[in-house]
Amino acid sequence: MSLLKVKPGFSRRALLAAGGLGAAALLPRRAAAAEYPTRPVRIIVPYTPGGTTDISTRLVADPLSKVLGQPVVVENRPGANSIVGAAAAAASAPDGHTLVMVLPAHAANATLQAGKMPFDAVAGFAPVSLVVTAPLVLAGSKAIEGRTLADYLDYARRNPGRVNYGSSGIGATAHLAMELLKIQTGLRMEHIPYRGTQPALQDLMSGNIGLMFDTYSTMKAQFEAGTIRPLGIAAAERAAFAPELPTVIEGGVPGLVASSWCMLLAPAGTPAPIVERVATEVGRIVREPGMTAKLQDLGFVVEGRPPGPTGEFLRAEVERWGEVIRRANITVE
Repeated sequence: MSLLKVKPGFSRRALLAAGGLGAAALLPRRAAAAEYPTRPVRIIVPYTPGGTTDISTRLVADPLSKVLGQPVVVENRPGANSIVGAAAAAASAPDGHTLVMVLPAHAANATLQAGKMPFDAVAGFAPVSLVVTAPLVLAGSKAIEGRTLADYLDYARRNPGRVNYGSSGIGATAHLAMELLKIQTGLRMEHIPYRGTQPALQDLMSGNIGLMFDTYSTMKAQFEAGTIRPLGIAAAERAAFAPELPTVIEGGVPGLVASSWCMLLAPAGTPAPIVERVATEVGRIVREPGMTAKLQDLGFVVEGRPPGPTGEFLRAEVERWGEVIRRANITVE
């Protein structure tokens, strides 16, 4: 007995014909995917050249161009905390020839800039791959007495409101991670936002601020020079690139995990076969031993996740940092 039910007035022949039309409609998409790419592919980096996002994108772009058979060009489009570059990508043709590499600011903007952006941070894009993550590291000024994270937290607890911490700007991952730490510990500390990481790092070295979260690669030289003190890495376990560095969890803040990350997105509506192909190739590239070593040297953890888990991760980050932003009452002008 057939399980196919046909509504009255709608013949089985018509139903089969409709199914044939549906299959035919998929043919152009499949053909387009088979021919992809037909011209150079650009990856928009919504930040200035020279940063870790730009460097990691260029590391991936060169081998990707070889496997795709077309040049893969990195285009820097900074502005408005990544919104300018992401907007350019969202407005591009959904054919796989324009991609964008975003950071956690993209997820935070969904709340910080709600109703003000020309795109939806989630629905406006097709997730391609979570390429790498970079667990944040908490560093302390040597102007504060103590050697461990517990020492610094105890000092802040005994001096409420007197410890300043810095970040590369309002809504940056380093800012939100510290607000999460404050929520979990109940500490009172004042935020000093800077125009970029380097000015904040200079003030940490000089003792003008007491604490700062950022990536390991950003602060590695200062750790080695002894000008600032490494206190803990915000990861579930110690990192392969710094096994001697305890986690923030070990330092007494249960469950605090926070990282920067690089995620490749395509405009919404990009054919799934194209998205899958790019994701597969990116995953292979970052897992090649030589590339893995290069990325780890930059303080990254190799991910290369496929589109489905990448989309789930992005939605979870939007929700997670949105809650922190609301609880900490963070706003931008």
